[in-house]
Amino acid sequence: MQKILIVEDDSDIQELLENHLIGAGYSVVSASDGVEALSHFSQHAIDLVLLDIMLPKIDGYGVCELIRKQSQVPI
Repeated sequence: MQKILIVEDDSDIQELLENHLIGAGYSVVSASDGVEALSHFSQHAIDLVLLDIMLPKIDGYGVCELIRKQSQVPI
């Protein structure tokens, strides 16, 4: 099963995405800030990252840059 990392600080949007993706058969891991996203990314085998830009702690550009240093996973 493919695993998707959702990085979204708006809980309503995060929940909506989770529900649709789980319903479509994907495994989902969610984070509400950049630090949590990087932690989840290092702990799980992620196949796709859905990444918000405006995030607390580390913005989406910073998260993308750090993920790119270690992986070519689609973002």
